[in-house]
Amino acid sequence: MPRNFLITGGAGFIGSNYAYRLLQRGERVTIFDNLSRAGAARNLKWLEESFGSSAFRLIVADVRDAAHLTEAVHGSDVIVHLAGQVAVTTSVTHPREDFEANALGTFNVLEAARLSGENPILLYASTNKVYGGMEEVQVVERATRWEYASLPHGCSENQPLDFHSPYGCSKGTGDQYVRDYARIYGLRTVVFRQSCIYGPRQFGIEDQGWVAWMIIAAVTGRPITIYGDGKQIRDILYVDDLLDAYDAAIERIETAAGQVYNIGGGPANTMSVWAEFGPLLEGLLGRPIPVAYGDWRPGDQKVFVADIRKAGHHLGWTPKTDVRQGITRLFHWVQANRQLFA
Repeated sequence: MPRNFLITGGAGFIGSNYAYRLLQRGERVTIFDNLSRAGAARNLKWLEESFGSSAFRLIVADVRDAAHLTEAVHGSDVIVHLAGQVAVTTSVTHPREDFEANALGTFNVLEAARLSGENPILLYASTNKVYGGMEEVQVVERATRWEYASLPHGCSENQPLDFHSPYGCSKGTGDQYVRDYARIYGLRTVVFRQSCIYGPRQFGIEDQGWVAWMIIAAVTGRPITIYGDGKQIRDILYVDDLLDAYDAAIERIETAAGQVYNIGGGPANTMSVWAEFGPLLEGLLGRPIPVAYGDWRPGDQKVFVADIRKAGHHLGWTPKTDVRQGITRLFHWVQANRQLFA
C-alpha cells in the first residue's frame, strides 16, 4: 500500500532525487519548499516532465511558518526534513536567518509532527559540522591529504559535539531536538549526520556542494578558488547511496527510531578537495584547470571521515558507489546538461 511522504526542501538536490525515487515506486509525495534555492524550479520541472504535474503535491511555503507546516503534515506516514540554510559562510554573514531556518524550522517540523497525533516517521538531515573542528583529534600531513593519526574507521557518533560556526550551532540544535523528541515524546525520529553528498540535480555553489560546484565550474569555464591548502580530506557519498540509507531506516524503524547515524562514504570513499580531486577532474576534462587559493574558512576541518559501521550494523547499509565512479558519473551528467548551468 502506498505511503504518504512529506519532504521539506523537496525541490532541492537530495529532496528531488528522493521524490523521484518515491514516485517511481508508487508512493504518494508532498513537496514542501519555499523554492529559494538555485535549481529548485528546474528540479520541479524535471519531476513534472518525468511523472506529470499531478503526480505529487506541491506546497510553496517556508519551514519558519509553523501554521503551514502543521497543516501540511496531516496524513503523513513519513516526514523527511531536508529544508534549511546550507552554507557555513552564509551562516556567518546572516546568523539570524540561519538560526530561524535551521533551528526554529526544525523545531516547527517536530512540533507539527507531534501535534498531528499520527506518530509519523521523521528523518532529519543533520551534518558532520556538529563535531566542529575536532582540534583535539590528531591529524598527520601526507603528500596529497591530511589523515587521522589514530581513527582508522573514521569519526564515530561518540565523538563529542562542538557546534563550531553559526551553521554548526543551528544544525546541531535541530539535531539535538530531533533526538530528544524521540526520548521525551516517543516520536520515531532518526538523525543522519551527513558527510559530503553529491550527484545529479545538485546545483552546487562555491559555498556549498563543493564536488558539484567544481565540476560545474570546470565544465563551464568559471573560476575556482581553493580555500585552505586543498589537502582537506572528506568522505563523499553518492546521493543514491544516501537514499538507500533513508529507505533502510524507514524499513527498520523499530531499530532506527531515536538513533543517530554518521552517514558518508566512509574510509573507502575519501578524497582531498583539490590535491586529489583536481587531477581526477583535469583527467575527465582533458586539460589543466587553473585555480586560485584563499584563506581557510571558519570551522573547516582538515579531515572528516565518517565511521559508518553503526549504520551498517543497524540498517544493513553500506555505500555501493565508488568515489571515482560517482564523480565520473556526475561529470558526464553535468556535461550532458550544460544548458542547466548557463
